[in-house]
Amino acid sequence: MSEAPPPQVLVTDAATAPGAAPPLMVRRFRGFLPVVIDVETGGFQPGTDALLQIAGVLIDIDPNGRLYRGETHSYHVRPFENSRLDPASLLVNKIDPWHPLRPAIDESDALHRIFRAVRAAIRSHGCRRAVLVGHNAAFDLAFLNAALLRTGIKRNPFHPFSCFDTATLAGAALGQTVLAKAVAVAGLDWDKASAHSATYDAERTADLFCVICNELADSYARAEQRARQLGWQELAASPPDPEDEPGLQPLPES
Repeated sequence: MSEAPPPQVLVTDAATAPGAAPPLMVRRFRGFLPVVIDVETGGFQPGTDALLQIAGVLIDIDPNGRLYRGETHSYHVRPFENSRLDPASLLVNKIDPWHPLRPAIDESDALHRIFRAVRAAIRSHGCRRAVLVGHNAAFDLAFLNAALLRTGIKRNPFHPFSCFDTATLAGAALGQTVLAKAVAVAGLDWDKASAHSATYDAERTADLFCVICNELADSYARAEQRARQLGWQELAASPPDPEDEPGLQPLPES
């Protein structure tokens, strides 16, 4: 499922010309594109427990450097063969993995679809790689990496171990680490009945991430000025890689 975002700031020839300022997202996160990932699972063990839902929410940036939530890409996932389904976890997320009307797809298909959207966003912003944003992000990253191992997918647009954790950010900025409470004190709406859906949790996490980052605009501006004074070279927009999917972007390790 997707929702139409405001107009994107795209990388143009002028933005990548010699001497031109790097695109805003390239500057803001050192060449990384933040993408929120949330998963719903059949338990807490990424190697054995089923991946049941995955949602990816793109983060965009306006001409003033303010972040906002972009498109959502969300899929129900069919449990992989011999995967574990903990009844306690299913009670929380209210997922019936075998419901006949559940439009589930194989996890390989779900990952390919999300990665395709992420790679397109990476290219549009001139970034080099995506970085996973999540609430208690280590959990989502572990399940993502376990699914990559099972499916044998080689071209992963996400950094394999770095992530941005909104539980940490919210704890520092807002004094709250629980997603529902952090969202509430940030002045955002929270619908308890919709919680524990990958789509809903990912979208609220994206909103929370944007609020916190936008509140840090002055701090970031001072840091960016100091970096220039230190003589640190700014990253340029990354060119497309002819060996990647047509028109998409190389993803070097950082």
